[in-house]
Amino acid sequence: MVKIWAKILKKDKIIKSYVYEKDGSMDYSEFFGIVSEICYKLDVPTPVIIKHHIFNYAKYNFVTFKQSDFVEQFSYDKLVLENIEGK
Repeated sequence: MVKIWAKILKKDKIIKSYVYEKDGSMDYSEFFGIVSEICYKLDVPTPVIIKHHIFNYAKYNFVTFKQSDFVEQFSYDKLVLENIEGK
């Protein structure tokens, strides 16, 4: 099972959060689709995802997207995705 806790932060305070859940195992080829769905639920634009983001999520179980990772206006400080499966 895949469980990801998504948090939108502004001045180090959680403004919005959402827990994404999906049966099955994590397939990194679907990472963009998962991030897109999470962003849709949080009503924020989808960030540009590069290899660095996927590697950070795979190695450290979390990834941080800053304002510079978004093409569209993102009025928060950062979007953090954290793997909470098995916690």
